[in-house]
Amino acid sequence: MQETNKICEALIKDFTENYMEKLFYFCLKKTGNNEEAEDLTQDIALQIITSLNKGTIPSSFSAWVWQIARNRYSVWSEAKHKRNDMVTGDYIDDCEVEDENRSILDEMIHTEQMALLRRELAFIKSDYRNIVVAYYIENNSIRDIAASLSISISAVQQRLHRARKILKEGMDMAREFGKRSYKPENIIFVNNCTSFGEKGQPWSILSHALYKNIFLEAYDNPSTAQELSFALGVALPYMEDELEFLTRETFLIKSEGRYETNFPIVSKEVREKTFEYQMKISARVTHLLESLIDEYNIICENHDIRYYGGNQTYEDAKWTLLMLTVDNLIDEVDNHKHTERTERPDGGKWDIVGFQLADIPELPWVGQHGCLDSDEVKVYFQQYKFYRDGIDLLTPDYLNENESVALWQIANNNTADCNRNTIDKLINYGYIKKAESGYEPNIVVFEKKQESKITKQFTDEELERVGTIAAQIKSIFRDALDYVNNLNMNDMSASLLKNPKIKEFAATYSQFDRSIVLEQAIKDGWIKFDENSNRAIGAYI
Repeated sequence: MQETNKICEALIKDFTENYMEKLFYFCLKKTGNNEEAEDLTQDIALQIITSLNKGTIPSSFSAWVWQIARNRYSVWSEAKHKRNDMVTGDYIDDCEVEDENRSILDEMIHTEQMALLRRELAFIKSDYRNIVVAYYIENNSIRDIAASLSISISAVQQRLHRARKILKEGMDMAREFGKRSYKPENIIFVNNCTSFGEKGQPWSILSHALYKNIFLEAYDNPSTAQELSFALGVALPYMEDELEFLTRETFLIKSEGRYETNFPIVSKEVREKTFEYQMKISARVTHLLESLIDEYNIICENHDIRYYGGNQTYEDAKWTLLMLTVDNLIDEVDNHKHTERTERPDGGKWDIVGFQLADIPELPWVGQHGCLDSDEVKVYFQQYKFYRDGIDLLTPDYLNENESVALWQIANNNTADCNRNTIDKLINYGYIKKAESGYEPNIVVFEKKQESKITKQFTDEELERVGTIAAQIKSIFRDALDYVNNLNMNDMSASLLKNPKIKEFAATYSQFDRSIVLEQAIKDGWIKFDENSNRAIGAYI
């Protein structure tokens, strides 16, 4: 059963990614009308996804999809012909609501108009929908409906009358759903987190395709539940539930019945401009970074200093030193105050930014992970995670409190209090290794406040050499930061610009992209990863 579910899920993913747009153009060619093509596409997609969800596994998926498409078009075409001959929206308007009269929608309910009626019931407010369903579909009397809702009989009659007009207007309309209803957009996220929510927030929520499109539709566009329902082609009852959930989880904000995305989303246009600008300066800034790190290392070796701890070779340590140098120099030119992460439901403490997919190369991402914060113990372990060539899979995403404390103790030559199971895990992760005296770190290790101790041993000429290179890099980073930050500020939602904390947070995604520096350094041959490399590259304490 589980295998069948996996196959069906894979087929649904294949269908949504590879067939939806083709189906729309098939329907557009058949109907000759954009709105009708959207409706027919939705109908075909619903039929296919419903069948897959029930466990259908066709022998030839493509042929099966197009056979259903042709069958549903035939049904649609015949129904349209009958509607033109038999029933129009005027029919429902000619009917009068009677308390106990069941004939008002009888003919409609038993003809192809039932599909239109159901469609419109999915997009009207619950106050109207519940009464229409109870009266016309479930055959409850007005008196019973009034009693169950604790309202007057006249109130039920008024709502029925109003609902009938709304339904008529909708059924006469070639309903135009938004583009995202048949061609969902994707969005990627960057998370700044000190603790996840107990239910895996934010990633347990950010992985849902529907939520991504709600965020995109509602970004800088306060929308009612009904407007979002039409835009995404999702029945209003389901949309209302999802919107309330996302609001409770702080991904949306609600004001005067309208919902708006509660975090920044960088547009396609801004991403393309940012990438173009950073690529223009990538070779120059990366060469300067390589020169700075090499020069600093040579000076340290001349003074018999192994400033990165001596537990990794210099070639392996370069991965950490390059990324750390980028971050440190950016921090020196970044005048924005980086505030604490926002407290969220279920104990979460995180902030996110979304990025629309853009017409730029998807460079392997460089993230920074470590140990999740504890109120009692503070251990500064971090790891740059390189999402290329499977390097990110060689080590865990995060260390828990016990693991990070044990790693810190081993780095300080103290293993007496370390749990044996924890030590075994750290060996398995590649963060420590056995030594003659016990255990030692297998990662970059910095001494606390070591920089000032080291540079005191440098001559004035040595300090000037590294200082000149660092100043050149910081000048480039300052210009890049100002350029990208201005792009982001001009592109940000008006409501978010009123939030000082979010404006400050914007600086964290205006910084120079580590991935661009990494790829340039690999291209230069300055860093490399092969079978002899340390699996824990990027990790330091």
